[in-house]
Amino acid sequence: MTVSQLNNPSVPPGPDTPHDISVTEEDFYRLAEWLQTYGDIFRVPQVTRKGSMLVINHPDAIKHVLVSNSKNYAKGVGFELVKMLLGNGIIVSDGATWWRQRRMIQPAFNKKVVAQLTQQMKDINLRLLEKWRALADQEAIIDITEETNQLALEIILRALFSDDFDAMCETTGDNPFAILTDDSVRDLKLVVKYRALTKLVGELLTRRRTQAKKPLDWLSMFIDARDKETGEPMTDKEMIDEVMTMIVAGSETSATTMNWAWYRLSQHPDVERRVHTVVDQASYEQVPGFEHLDELAYIRQVVEEVLRLYPPVWLFTRKTLEEDTIAGYRVAEGTDIAISPYYIHRHTGFWENPEQFDPERFAPENVKQRNKYSYIPFSAGPRRCIGDFFAIVEAQVHFGLMARYFTLEHVADHQVELHPAVNLRTKYPIHMRIKPRKTSNS
Repeated sequence: MTVSQLNNPSVPPGPDTPHDISVTEEDFYRLAEWLQTYGDIFRVPQVTRKGSMLVINHPDAIKHVLVSNSKNYAKGVGFELVKMLLGNGIIVSDGATWWRQRRMIQPAFNKKVVAQLTQQMKDINLRLLEKWRALADQEAIIDITEETNQLALEIILRALFSDDFDAMCETTGDNPFAILTDDSVRDLKLVVKYRALTKLVGELLTRRRTQAKKPLDWLSMFIDARDKETGEPMTDKEMIDEVMTMIVAGSETSATTMNWAWYRLSQHPDVERRVHTVVDQASYEQVPGFEHLDELAYIRQVVEEVLRLYPPVWLFTRKTLEEDTIAGYRVAEGTDIAISPYYIHRHTGFWENPEQFDPERFAPENVKQRNKYSYIPFSAGPRRCIGDFFAIVEAQVHFGLMARYFTLEHVADHQVELHPAVNLRTKYPIHMRIKPRKTSNS
């Protein structure tokens, strides 16, 4: 059934009681109930905001908003705290400002640059390998949530700052950005602490401009970027806001994905065995490089299936700039729109046995048969996540190395539960027993 074939009275169905939808655990489960009751498109009267919010959960409607008529949709509600934390980077900016910044930043994320940054990913994972080897010899219990948090944070910091990250740590006595992994609560206290770190970034910007030869990293590329129309560079504030955005957005989503992936592998021995077979037969000697990623296609499928089940951003919003029509419904100017990757990824009309973990869904022949807009872990259209390719490569390098040498067994010290806040995390840290694998590569 296409979205145009839905039963369309003049006003979409929905609850009568006003409510402001937000990224809370209560609303996460409330959305599930409403989708079950009202279907793929419904409206929710709002308390403090104008009009009703329209919730859409059909690929055709999603394509219309994010792609076909994307120029008519601006960022929606719910970004207030995010903007305080990140500044006016590309996640929260809009209009001409967003378009200018996106064009200037885009070259830093092309395949050639990611290929060069893969060496940093390899080095970081090799250091982690030595740490894990010592722990595996003891069959120690590790906090894989903390391990992946620290790993993803260092990867993004070195992609931005290269070896200048070491200088930052020496100046402050530790990783100054560790506040992001030390405390998962995203409140005003964290905002104050995190924004204080803009001073460090500003000081590095000043030093970089005096260097005759700058390292290849994102910060250098931001400094050298010029607007195609005006020839103007980014201002210091614009660069700092983009850097602060990349640190949070790039580390938290990747850490969450790798955390869930290790857990899922521990629960599915058949998938884990295939991963082990793939990495054992791959041609690289120890750690995969960019040139080996095609050999790790199955690991990419595993990661994509994890992103289907646990999209890091489970809810995002848009707002109409002018009147529109969605699924036959008239949508007034200024209407808030909500889209949930989590629920479209579990839509039984587009996914068979959607709660089942099955990386074969992402085999090339199966991807071709699926509606493209039933899978949007990185959003879609012009505002699709700029770092999506980098994140996939990061995970392939990590599992391509670690799965050769270790197996991780879940320690069932508590139930693994969702914690749907701004990102879709686990409610409690996941503990795993790390054991060495006996292979020819060990």
